[in-house]
Amino acid sequence: MSVHVKYFASLREAIGRGHDDIPFTFSGTVTVSEIWEQATQNMQRPDRLLVAVNQEYADFDKEVYDEDEIAFFPPVTGG
Repeated sequence: MSVHVKYFASLREAIGRGHDDIPFTFSGTVTVSEIWEQATQNMQRPDRLLVAVNQEYADFDKEVYDEDEIAFFPPVTGG
């Protein structure tokens, strides 16, 4: 199993890269939260971090599947 992970805005700067391909070799379900832990080496999640799975907003307990795209980004403000 492999998922595509993207990081945006200040999160991209904090992590030091814009994307990862994360392989998983265990069976069972994998959640967005587990993807975050693996991709960031257990970095604490920023407050109000948003996530999208396959370009749709999702919660951190959403299951992900092979070849899914997971995007993490801070809230966007405008004005």
